Amino acid sequence: MHIIVVGAGQVGSSIAADLANAHDIVVVDRDGDRTEDLAYSLDVLTVQGDGTALSTLEEADIDEADMVIASTDNDETNIVICSTARAVSDSFTVARVKNTEYLRTWERSQGAFGVDFMVCTNLLAAESIVRVVGIPAARDVDSFADGHVQMAEFEIPAGSPVTDQSIAEADRFESLTFAAVLRDDEVEIARGDTNLGEGDRVVVIGSPESVRGFATTIAPNERPGTAEEVVIVGGSEIGYHVARLLGERGFKPRLIERDTERARQLAEDLPNTVVMESDATDIDFLEREHVGDADFMVAALDSDEKNLLVSLLARRLGVERTVAVIDTPAYVELFETVGVDVGINPREVVAEEITRFTRDGGAENVAIIESDRAEVVEVEVDDASVLAGRPIHESVADLPEGVVIGAITRDGNLITPRGDTVIQPVDHVVAFLDACVADEVTPEL
Repeated sequence: MHIIVVGAGQVGSSIAADLANAHDIVVVDRDGDRTEDLAYSLDVLTVQGDGTALSTLEEADIDEADMVIASTDNDETNIVICSTARAVSDSFTVARVKNTEYLRTWERSQGAFGVDFMVCTNLLAAESIVRVVGIPAARDVDSFADGHVQMAEFEIPAGSPVTDQSIAEADRFESLTFAAVLRDDEVEIARGDTNLGEGDRVVVIGSPESVRGFATTIAPNERPGTAEEVVIVGGSEIGYHVARLLGERGFKPRLIERDTERARQLAEDLPNTVVMESDATDIDFLEREHVGDADFMVAALDSDEKNLLVSLLARRLGVERTVAVIDTPAYVELFETVGVDVGINPREVVAEEITRFTRDGGAENVAIIESDRAEVVEVEVDDASVLAGRPIHESVADLPEGVVIGAITRDGNLITPRGDTVIQPVDHVVAFLDACVADEVTPEL
């Protein structure tokens, strides 16, 4: 496809990098230095100019565009870009927004604003946070096959009972597939004799019950699905959505917000949340309110440094797990090294969502793991699939290394894959793919 990406910031650059190998990409940005850097680093075409201007879009060959992705940091600019593109071409338009009001309007009348697909940064980040609440040691969780299958990435904590065990010893669950172990920037496909070490990250695919059961095995002192005490620090849009989503799932979170007016508004809008007006860096307040008894704390303030500080304070007071919203991508690994359990970068989350939406190959759902080191895809098998009508051990032998069939659903029922399992047309297959083979393998599935 010929794809125009407007905005060469983190989101636009990530999208361009992910799609450049498979598509004809043109990146548009006002900043000439950015476009020049991308032209050299990604070997893509670039145009310096205002993406809302018709002349700029024409220079990017809007007449030939199959898709226009508006990914600047300004909501209104992105909407205007999509409206302009729709007015002069038949391209499919994608807009990134932060304000959920635009998303609500678009959802009520899809195609509004000239936008075919809209993603909301704040809401996506909140959903990513909520998915890991209540699952011990989980770094990421995604659902497939209408909720019948879950993919989860776990980090083996210090002192875990599975440390130094082999996959065969740790695999005590009927409907769970160990897909891969991520360690030292390497992706190792899980085998029965693969050993698990402290700090390793394990990707598993299976039923939600088995995933929770494995979480209990990794961290037996934590109870999956409960997280009875959740504290959210910061009444930002992300903090608000985390509280709202948790409330809808039956949780009773507490939210700390310093600004009086914002705290009052949040208290009105969040009936299932206890809103406390205070400075979350006040350790006397935290001790008085027994924040250290929380199972989970989410730091959603307007500063990376503040989020790190309150996360470290929370860990010192005894909070079991912390998640911090981190706006600077380079800080994510650093913060996780010094004490934050999970770092969420909102721009990275939205870049992944747009990227997986644009992936070709017929995948119905895609989860991108560890900034595109691997992915988990869901496909509906047809007669032309390499998997159709064959035992798994035969079909996988025709595929490159780095592919694991994680789960199968047939007529809404979960089937745990084994070597002699025969996959039928119309089955839904959830598969783990190493990034180096994903583009090659997905169309064959």
